[in-house]
Amino acid sequence: MGIISVEQVDHLYWLGRYTERVYTTLKIYSESFDRMIDESEDSFQKYCDSLDIPNIYESKEDFLKRYPFDNSVPDSIIRNLNRAYDNAIVLRETIGSEALSYIQMSIYAMNNASHSDAPLIDLQQIMDDLLAFWGLVDDQIDSEQIRNIIKAGKRIERIDLYARLEVENDRLKREVHRMIPRVLRSGMKYDEFSLGKVSTLINEADLDYEKIILNVERIIMF
Repeated sequence: MGIISVEQVDHLYWLGRYTERVYTTLKIYSESFDRMIDESEDSFQKYCDSLDIPNIYESKEDFLKRYPFDNSVPDSIIRNLNRAYDNAIVLRETIGSEALSYIQMSIYAMNNASHSDAPLIDLQQIMDDLLAFWGLVDDQIDSEQIRNIIKAGKRIERIDLYARLEVENDRLKREVHRMIPRVLRSGMKYDEFSLGKVSTLINEADLDYEKIILNVERIIMF
């Protein structure tokens, strides 16, 4: 493949970010589903607070239905999945039809889940489809630069989400160590100070999650 355009870089980067956003938020939602049903009414407020998304929901039942499935909600899982698809469809020739098909199958599974009395089965299928998508990215895309752009977006999004969730130090360190070489080899313009700052922050005894979020969002420069 020849020179990658700025527009393609943007689509590849956000494809990586949105697929990761869907995967991780689905995983958290699925793990929280049964607990939220049994817990108090304010449990969904804590969920929204942890991911820094607006709480526009009237009840936990409203949250459990609309957060994953309501495309009119900007922070919903389906909205982010559609954003991933919007980026993937314009990259069909770059990522291949088979990789694109797994994003399409994820949307079909999401639609099935929205009408199901047992949505977690279909939601698990979406996570499996996204894992298959990432596998195809590694296996079938010859360009190392394209793979690195997608994976840089994926790792940056995961670090952002993990910091918002205040996960333990070791998990953040692992993701940062996997993110840095992807960024360096991606050919994207990046902020060297912010990249170094994230690497420094994860080695502190008391993690400053807000600073990690601030700096990880400044790494890639468009």
